[in-house]
Amino acid sequence: MRVSLIITTYNNPGALSKVVESAAHQTRLPEEMVIADDGSREDTANLIKHFSENAPFPVIHFWQEDKGFRAAKARNEAVKRSTGEYVILLDGDCVVNRHFIADHLSLAERGCFVQGKRVHVNRDVVASFGQGQANSVPVLVGMALTFSISNTHHLLRLPSSFAVKNRELKGIKSCNMSFFRDDIIAVNGFNEDFVGWGNEDSDLACRFFKYGLRKKVHQFRAICFHLWHPTNKTASNGNKELLGAAIASKEFFCKNGIRKED
Repeated sequence: MRVSLIITTYNNPGALSKVVESAAHQTRLPEEMVIADDGSREDTANLIKHFSENAPFPVIHFWQEDKGFRAAKARNEAVKRSTGEYVILLDGDCVVNRHFIADHLSLAERGCFVQGKRVHVNRDVVASFGQGQANSVPVLVGMALTFSISNTHHLLRLPSSFAVKNRELKGIKSCNMSFFRDDIIAVNGFNEDFVGWGNEDSDLACRFFKYGLRKKVHQFRAICFHLWHPTNKTASNGNKELLGAAIASKEFFCKNGIRKED
């Protein structure tokens, strides 16, 4: 199955360099990488160009003008430029271990989208954390014992564990999510009415549920390592209202998405 890995970024080339490097060391490589750039400066473009010259897969860079947080539009534009039957979303501050793509594919199932899990890399070790650390069990255990990473229960790879399916909005994070291409096309992608931080991913999940999909979650597979960075996560009140309207609605198709409808 052809896989497109879409990575969202904004003015954090230091983190992005670690993320794309970890994507290049997968046991199962994606067929392509699409960078959904929400208006980063030239240093990010230079990084992507340099990485793409030796990447083990094609790299597509979509850039849009910086007009505030517009992750919904950036991801839609990246989906439009992708060619994979299966799409994996990842944020540009989330390093992955070598099993990440293979895990998402092993969990892929018609009638579901996959919600991955994340381990938080704390501020004191961000500078030294990269794909080498993400792939080293002894290093990760040491970090867990010294409280350098949190949500460490996701590090276990238990052979007897299983995935859970539900239709709950709790735990929805588009920083680590995957789905079949025809499913995101069917609901018309992310709703671009969501501008500013927050809720655009929950809106997508809400419409996935109304379309008939279930959320599939595995506690110990498809894990990413979120690198600490300063944030301003003040959700727009307008976004909360939009999500409330989506929850109350019976519609799964948004008008202001991949395709624009009056």
